[in-house]
Amino acid sequence: MERKRLQLLEEEDKQKKKIARMGFNASSLLQKSKLGFLNNTSYCRLAHELRVSCMQRKKVQIHSSDPSALANDRFNLILADTNSDRLFTVNDVRVGGSKYGIISLRGLKIPTLRVHMHENLYFTNRKVNSVCWASLNHLDSHVLLCLLGIAETPGCATLLPASLFVNSHPGDRPGMLCSFRIPGAWSCAWSLNVQANNSFSTGLSRWVLVTNVVTGHRLSFGTSSDVLAQQFAVMAPLLFNGCRSGEIFAIDLRCRNQGKGCKATRLFHDSAVTSVHILREEQCLMASDMAGTIKLWDLRTAKCIRQYEGHVNEYAHLPLHVHEEEGIVVAVGQDCYTRIWSLHDAQLLRTIPSPHPTSRTNIPSVAFSSRLGGSQGASGLLMAVQQDLYCFSYS
Repeated sequence: MERKRLQLLEEEDKQKKKIARMGFNASSLLQKSKLGFLNNTSYCRLAHELRVSCMQRKKVQIHSSDPSALANDRFNLILADTNSDRLFTVNDVRVGGSKYGIISLRGLKIPTLRVHMHENLYFTNRKVNSVCWASLNHLDSHVLLCLLGIAETPGCATLLPASLFVNSHPGDRPGMLCSFRIPGAWSCAWSLNVQANNSFSTGLSRWVLVTNVVTGHRLSFGTSSDVLAQQFAVMAPLLFNGCRSGEIFAIDLRCRNQGKGCKATRLFHDSAVTSVHILREEQCLMASDMAGTIKLWDLRTAKCIRQYEGHVNEYAHLPLHVHEEEGIVVAVGQDCYTRIWSLHDAQLLRTIPSPHPTSRTNIPSVAFSSRLGGSQGASGLLMAVQQDLYCFSYS
């Protein structure tokens, strides 16, 4: 395994362009477009795929007020906000526990690739089960964390104001963190749906809990399994849930009896579902599971319409990244390889080895965008592993 990883890294360094499809290059794309064989949508999608196959790895310089911490603290996860201006980070501290930070991506410009880490004194010795951005005061004003209970301390969901790290929004004042006693939460999601305004959901063992942050009002829905993944729809009044049993179901947020009749859609995987992602038009949903299966489902017919091969997972709770604008799907496997597929035909476009040796504690965390750091920033993939951050940029 290690020999294969080193061989692939050497090939990546030597090979300037990695072509995913035979006869797939810039000149052939342009020629087909001129001859009318490709419409504008297809041309843009294939151009994105070509750029993905040509991405090159470069190390990002991270600046911080505490350089010694950067050298010792390992990245556990990174999570980009909606506009890809910031990364929320969870770092494992050498003495035990975790601390949080926000990396501003404004300086992520080719060729320098410099970013700044904004840290805070908040520190926890509890495991972070799930994280998402939350839009309470404005878009992505807070971060929602689900923390596992330990000893006499129960589990909780914590809303952490981003202004505690860096004030990037005019008129923001440093806020206070707000915690809700929610034991054993496996997953969380923030709602942008008018049916659940100012609310978040947590997936528990055999329960789904929807909490209104402003009023404190709660709705609870019983399930038959642990809820490991969640996402709210925006247009339809639905909350989608992925379970350890392999079931995916939607809860109708207008339902107030909180019984089994609230399930609006039901889909099934053969293994525990670790990630669900609703596509923009809300007619399709993508899900991945602990057997390494990635499926695209048609929500109107409840049928699988596409499957993405090559993902490796046996037991880990791994995320799935879907980017409709670029037409790609990204997932990091338990083997520490990052794989990129075409969203539209499930073609595997790129397999990226980790720059560090493969192990359970070295699984990279990634973020992908065509506008990292804003419209003038670099486009491509960010990969955090151990103490390092890498950018696989494309033009």
